[in-house]
Amino acid sequence: MGKMSFLDHLEELRRCIIHSLIAIAVGFVACWTFADAIYAGLSRPLTQILREMHLGEQLVYTSPIAPFNLYVKLALLAGVFVASPYILLQVWKFISPGLYPREKRYALPFIFLGSLLFISGGLFAYLIAFPAALRFLLNFGRQFQPMITVNEYFSMASMIILGLALVFELPILIVFLTLLRLVTPRFLLRNLRYAILLIFVAAAVITPTPDVPTMMLFAAPLIVLYFFGAGLSYLVLRLRRSGAE
Repeated sequence: MGKMSFLDHLEELRRCIIHSLIAIAVGFVACWTFADAIYAGLSRPLTQILREMHLGEQLVYTSPIAPFNLYVKLALLAGVFVASPYILLQVWKFISPGLYPREKRYALPFIFLGSLLFISGGLFAYLIAFPAALRFLLNFGRQFQPMITVNEYFSMASMIILGLALVFELPILIVFLTLLRLVTPRFLLRNLRYAILLIFVAAAVITPTPDVPTMMLFAAPLIVLYFFGAGLSYLVLRLRRSGAE
C-alpha cells in the first residue's frame, strides 16, 4: 500500500479532475457533430406522448439564444457519457494508492462495471423513468394547452437522465468503501432499513412528480443495486481473504 502526504493527495485529486474535464471537453466536441440526432432522440418521449394526447408536438423557445444553449447542453450531457470510462479510470487512479498491490488488479473490472452501470442508468431513465414521469405530468394538466419550452424540457430530461446514471453507480461506491475497509456485507445488511430510507430520499429528489408509483419506479432499481453492491462487497472480501492465504 503506497503512502502519500495530504498535499500529494490534493495534487493527485487536482490532476484527476483536470484530466476528467479534458475528457468531457473532448466528448463535448465529438458529440457536437451529432447534436441534431441527440435532440431528436431526447425529444422523442415528449412528441410521442403529445401525439397520443392529440396535442401540438412543437417545442418553443423564448430567447433567440435558447436553441444554441440547448445544443451546448445536449453535447455536454452526451460528452459526459462518452467520457465516463476515462473519468472512472481517473477515479481509480486517485484511490489506488490506498490499496494493496493485489487489489489493484480490479482496475479493469471496476472501469467496465462502472461504465456499464452509468450507461444503464441513463438508458433506464430515458426509456422508462423519464417517459413515465412525463406522462404523469402531462396527463395531470390535460385540461390545459401545454406550451413547453426547450430549456425547461431538456433541463428536466438532463436532471433525470444524469441523476439516475449517477445513482446507478451505487454498487461501485459500495465496492470503494469495502476496499477502503469502511463497510462490510454484514454492515450493509444490518443497516438495510436506513439504506432504503436514503434511497427513497434520493428518488424523491430525482423524481419530478409527487406520485408514489413514479417514485417507486425510480427507487426499485436502486434497492436492487444496493443488494447487488452488497454481493460485490462479499465477493471483494472473499478475494481479499483468498489472496492473503
